Amino acid sequence: MKTKIKRNKAVFIGLFFCNLIIAFLTPYILPERYFNDTITIIFDKGHEIGWFGSYPFAIMFYKITGMRHFSFFVITLIQFPIVTYILYKIGVPSNFHKLNVKNGLVYVALLLTGIYMSMPTKEFITFVMFCTIPFIFKSNKKPRFKIIFSLILIACFSFFRPYYLLIPIFAIGMYVISFVKFENKTFSTIFYGLLIAIFLSLSHGVVRGEYISKLTRENYVMNKINKNNINTAIVSPISQDTWYGEAFGIVYGFMAVNVPIVEAIKHVLSPQVLAFVVWQLLIFYILFVRFSRCLKNRKQYQLELWILLILFAYFIVQGIFEPDLGTSIRHKIGLFPLIYFALYYENFRKEIQPSI
Repeated sequence: MKTKIKRNKAVFIGLFFCNLIIAFLTPYILPERYFNDTITIIFDKGHEIGWFGSYPFAIMFYKITGMRHFSFFVITLIQFPIVTYILYKIGVPSNFHKLNVKNGLVYVALLLTGIYMSMPTKEFITFVMFCTIPFIFKSNKKPRFKIIFSLILIACFSFFRPYYLLIPIFAIGMYVISFVKFENKTFSTIFYGLLIAIFLSLSHGVVRGEYISKLTRENYVMNKINKNNINTAIVSPISQDTWYGEAFGIVYGFMAVNVPIVEAIKHVLSPQVLAFVVWQLLIFYILFVRFSRCLKNRKQYQLELWILLILFAYFIVQGIFEPDLGTSIRHKIGLFPLIYFALYYENFRKEIQPSI
């Protein structure tokens, strides 16, 4: 008896094999600077190995698994099929074979995923951690349990990147704010989410003597710029030494990594950067429109609303910490299971519906 593969799954599998080939070629194509993190993870020259922090844990992970001794070919053959299978288990939309903007963005994301999974990388670990959230939301548990457990789990991920602890805080804050009647609830919810981020950063400045974004992004970027190791650096035009400079810097950072129009103007002669900008703008726009719809009908879209709250909370976190556009895109690939789930939530809703 012949097994017939549906067109949507055939395209998904076809993309996997095409991107797998590209992933195999990645080490021979990309410039050396793209492997800075990989070099740190493999050789651990700074003796950072440990259980807490992204670099220490990644070094420990690749040492324990022995994968740091594998060739990039073998690592690709392990990591990329795993993350692709995870997405496959989350679900392949019925219209995945049709060429449209949303599917096109996901095709590109799958390509980027293949590239980043072709080497020892922190994004593989992030991907595996955050893929748990869609599966929790697809489970038969009660909605309240799904939401609370997911937020607690994300907070626990802070052992890897401490700023993940901010995601539940911002998500809950925006959820509470969304009950206030604003003329434009979507913009207002995100705006007040940014205000929460600014308040936390300024509070950190009062207690510790240095603002969060200044301490992390600005100092890091200035050091990298001096070494010519960064191309699309996010540098606020106002110094973040003052409270108003820090506030502006966080908003500027949020716009730079999520609505990077200024970055496009700065790098108008760089096709690669422009491609990243277009991808990011379209992803943000689609998620923003979905967020707006969910806020208007929160009862019908309760779970989808929380997925989007988590994502936009993460986007705000990126506005505080991300040093450059390229890094922000790479980090988004780590959270791609959530983005993928949000983009195709309507396709998965029938599976989730019985538990609501």
